[in-house]
Amino acid sequence: MALSYKTRKKLAILILVIGLPAYIVVSITVLNWLGRPPILVELGVYISLGILWALPFKFIFKGIGQADPDTPKSDE
Repeated sequence: MALSYKTRKKLAILILVIGLPAYIVVSITVLNWLGRPPILVELGVYISLGILWALPFKFIFKGIGQADPDTPKSDE
């Protein structure tokens, strides 16, 4: 079942407003619980986690910045 453009847009906003900050807090908390690694290792972990969070949501974010393809086009 394919999601409509409006549904994908609402999900993207929800993910960016609620999910991403929660993911950041959990990532920092877990890394601090494990102990503070050297700065380059910590930087590498944060960069990889910054890329990994978006992979499961790629299909939701794809094409969100474009115009709504479901709206009829006027011939003006």
